[in-house]
Amino acid sequence: MALPGIALDAWRAQGRDFAFGGHAIRYWTAGEGEPLLLIHGFPTASWDWHYLWAPLAERYRVIACDMLGFGDSAKPRGHDYRLLEQADIQQALLAHLGIDEPVHVLAHDYGDSVAQELLARHEDGGFRMASCVFLNGGLFPETHRPVLVQKLLLSPIGALVGRRFDRRRLAASFAKVFGPATQPGEAELDGFWTLIAHNGGPAVMHRLIHYIPERRQQRERWVAAMQRSKVPMRVIDGAVDPISGAHMVARYRELIEGADTVLLDDIGHYPQVEAPEAVLKHYLAFLARIDERSSV
Repeated sequence: MALPGIALDAWRAQGRDFAFGGHAIRYWTAGEGEPLLLIHGFPTASWDWHYLWAPLAERYRVIACDMLGFGDSAKPRGHDYRLLEQADIQQALLAHLGIDEPVHVLAHDYGDSVAQELLARHEDGGFRMASCVFLNGGLFPETHRPVLVQKLLLSPIGALVGRRFDRRRLAASFAKVFGPATQPGEAELDGFWTLIAHNGGPAVMHRLIHYIPERRQQRERWVAAMQRSKVPMRVIDGAVDPISGAHMVARYRELIEGADTVLLDDIGHYPQVEAPEAVLKHYLAFLARIDERSSV
């Protein structure tokens, strides 16, 4: 049975704000139980999780925010956006909500890097993580294959490219990274673009894109944390994603002992949008297995 999702207007109406470093961060929370933190990707926002939101909220206290520079959160023009700061924002949100217990994390794309930082902090004693599941993302810089617009945003003309980024270019980029049979519809593209364009978002895209070199800077620390951690981890990955599909999973299996991976055939870069039912099934099975182990 298809998951109904949440219309963008209804989603936005449920959001609330908290302040971080003088900037307004929009966040959402629902449900009760163990905390489950959802971390979105680039260049979109937490609405990416709208198909999974209600089913997960039936079992967990789900929490998500639009990170700084994204969606309905502040997008300061001259800001030096950093993945480490985005991890700080996740921790500040949890503190704002009074959550100090171990947190499950489900992340995608750019959010994978934020989750890797949180995992490294867990290993250093600065965060409490109960589990971590990665959807398609650049877990290893050596396997990340950026699309053309990402390369251009990183170039000397990045600011100009960002300002000229529009719905048509978004649709063209997404057509290349979604699966051939799971392309986004016009209404979905409208929603994605509305959140990107809000509050002058294209003007900061060339600053946000510096997560790509930052991943290279943090690679050894993050991979080492993944290799030594006892936190249960799983990768659920759209196999035909040209950015971080089956080739990234192959590298994950090389580097992570006892790698727990699920490949979704014919699915691209946004599995939570393209195949939310499959993602939900494999995610809940992963959490159920953790519960079984803890009860033994």
